[in-house]
Amino acid sequence: MELAYIPSPSHGVLYLGPVPLRGYAFCIIIGVFVAVWLGNRRWVARGGRVGTVADISVWAVPFGLVGGRLYHVITDYELYFSAGRDWVDAFKVWQGGLGIWGAIALGAVGAWIGCRRRGIPLPAYADAIAPGIALAQAIGRWGNWFNQELYGKETDLPWALHITSSADGRVPGYYHPTFLYESLWCIGVALLVIWADRRFKLGHGRAFALYVAAYCVGRAWIEYMRVDDAHHILGLRLNDWTALVVFLLAVTYIVVSAKKRPGREAVVEPGADASGDSAGTAADGEDEPKDGAGAESAEKSAEKSAEKSAEKSADTGAGKSAAKTGGSGDESAAAESSAAKADADAEGEGAQDAGARAAGAKAAGGGVKKDEAESAGKKG
Repeated sequence: MELAYIPSPSHGVLYLGPVPLRGYAFCIIIGVFVAVWLGNRRWVARGGRVGTVADISVWAVPFGLVGGRLYHVITDYELYFSAGRDWVDAFKVWQGGLGIWGAIALGAVGAWIGCRRRGIPLPAYADAIAPGIALAQAIGRWGNWFNQELYGKETDLPWALHITSSADGRVPGYYHPTFLYESLWCIGVALLVIWADRRFKLGHGRAFALYVAAYCVGRAWIEYMRVDDAHHILGLRLNDWTALVVFLLAVTYIVVSAKKRPGREAVVEPGADASGDSAGTAADGEDEPKDGAGAESAEKSAEKSAEKSAEKSADTGAGKSAAKTGGSGDESAAAESSAAKADADAEGEGAQDAGARAAGAKAAGGGVKKDEAESAGKKG
């Protein structure tokens, strides 16, 4: 008697009246929404506009679904075009069968069309959406659980998957839940890409290439465990060879791109608001302007204000002296003496005011102590 195992759903579809609600389709739809949501956050953080990721996804998602289905149908053509099979089943996507390799390849074509229409570099968009694609795969793999498909070899582990269906040649029993292994691996890939992107400031498509390379590593050992029918080349399943080739291409791209175009794109979406760029800088963890620069600017403003105040006071004193010019010699001398005194007082007050403002600016920007601010004001 098995004490623990992962049960399989008895049905992969529920009916809301005449409308079928298929678990596989729901997993794909939820995965797409998560990818767009996370991609939008990362795009805005890089300085792009809100909604751009969703607009481009209108092109990328349909292309990706068609590409994923084409890859599956071509590599498993005997399921639809051999004797006793109905070729119409090739269009029944809800029954399962989406190849990630075809989905990414043709989805990239759709994304390129959307990016070109908006004047956006495709590599920057791919970097933003990469972790979301990994999470979408993690969620989408649960669609295989609803369909009781793509499991591994028999096992007696406590997390074994209990297959109960005998349709399409299945043998009921307990098997490795390869759908769960790949789902967890994809979550790890998403976290890896997010961390590496923040740590190394990946750009020009390198974050996306890291996602591809990391996914291929996991897919290789998971594919080795699967027992469903597949084409073999030199003893390896076709998907293992695909993973190996794609992995080498992704690593090569990372190395070459880092040498030719180091760093990250300064502008990812032409015409995006400056506020969006600032938000992206803060979200990516880049250094913000230092407070010392603000304090220095405040100090200069205070000095200019003090100079203007001193000039106005000097002009006032000169006007008063000129108004009394027509009096006696004693009165004229007294007026000149008074004007000179007024000039000196005005200059002293202006300088003192400038010193106080400069000291206040330094205390606000650089954390100057209170006694140092008072000393600066007295010196002025």
